Parts: sequence; structure tokens; C-alpha cells
Amino acid sequence: MSECIFCRIVRGEIPSKKVFEDEHVFAFHDINPVAPVHVLIVPKVHVDSMAQLTAEHEAAMGRLMVTAARIAREQGCTDGFRTIVNTGRVGLQEVYHLHLHVVGGPHPLPPMLKH
Repeated sequence: MSECIFCRIVRGEIPSKKVFEDEHVFAFHDINPVAPVHVLIVPKVHVDSMAQLTAEHEAAMGRLMVTAARIAREQGCTDGFRTIVNTGRVGLQEVYHLHLHVVGGPHPLPPMLKH
């Protein structure tokens, strides 16, 4: 998906505030954060959403979760954090490249993110 905004960010065609990168994932600060820490982690291979995952994506998805924990620690989310994956239209997915939000920080989460 050459025109996918997240694919373009991964390729360096669109600037981002990179947090982490390895052979499987790319993580960067959200441009519209909802909390003091709001990082997006995307697999480097394009997958539209979680609904399209297959067994061939296991290594990348495992890396996504391990990276989320690492980033939360490095960003100081010692009291906890949220990981959010919006899937599909009803799941409020806005960009159709699977991505995981790491949301947290030293302040309480905004009311919109509370149960």
C-alpha cells in the first residue's frame, strides 16, 4: 500500500517523532495525543486491520506487544498504561494500517478514555 500514511511514515517519506524501530515494527508519537504519553506502534508489513491477521503475522504482532511494554516503561508509565487497537469502521479505526496505541503518563487519563 504505497499511499498508506503509516507505510509512508515507516519509509521516512512523512516525518515523525520516532520512538523505536526494528525489523518488525516502527513506533512514533501520535500527532494528536490524548494523554501525556501517546505512541503509535505499527508493523512494518502492511495489514489493514487486526481482522486480517493470520499466522504469518505472529512474529510481528508479538513484537508489537513486547514493544508496547518497552515503550511504556521508557516513557515513564510505571503506574500503568493502555494499549488500544481500533479495528474496522465500527471499532473506530481511522487509518487502515494496523496500529497499537500506547496511552498513559503521569496524569490521569482523560474522561473519554475511562470506562
